Amino acid sequence: MSSSRSVLSLAAQLVATGAGSGYAPFAPGTAGSLVGLLLFWPLSRLPFAGQVGVTVALFLLGTLAAAHLASRLGIKDPGIVVVDEVVGQWVSLLLLPLTPLTVVLGFLLFRLLDVLKPWPARDFERLPGGWGIMADDVMAGIYANLLVRVGLLVWPVA
Repeated sequence: MSSSRSVLSLAAQLVATGAGSGYAPFAPGTAGSLVGLLLFWPLSRLPFAGQVGVTVALFLLGTLAAAHLASRLGIKDPGIVVVDEVVGQWVSLLLLPLTPLTVVLGFLLFRLLDVLKPWPARDFERLPGGWGIMADDVMAGIYANLLVRVGLLVWPVA
């Protein structure tokens, strides 16, 4: 393998594993979500278009990186790939007022919905390659975001 290929492969592995959080000895998905929370803080300081643009960019980059690592390992959705959790966690918090309550709710609801995979999230896992790895988590993030929004409408907090 050429030097540039190994650098690209290492970069793909770093992205796919959520900066290595996918190697957590237990609950790597939760570890990836926590990394997502930490990385979301600076992202939340961007204007709307910037938040969405960076999220879409990481989704696309993550799709490529996840597909590369899955192919290299010969596993459809390796447990160490957690960039999908990072992106899904971001989606769960996009354009919400960031308070301790919304962050905790977004985190917990995203993790729950990522595990339960309500329709159509589970169906998205059947998409080929990195698309199937990433899309179900984005859907879980959308659901979590909507549920937090509904919660804030029903129980407004000052």
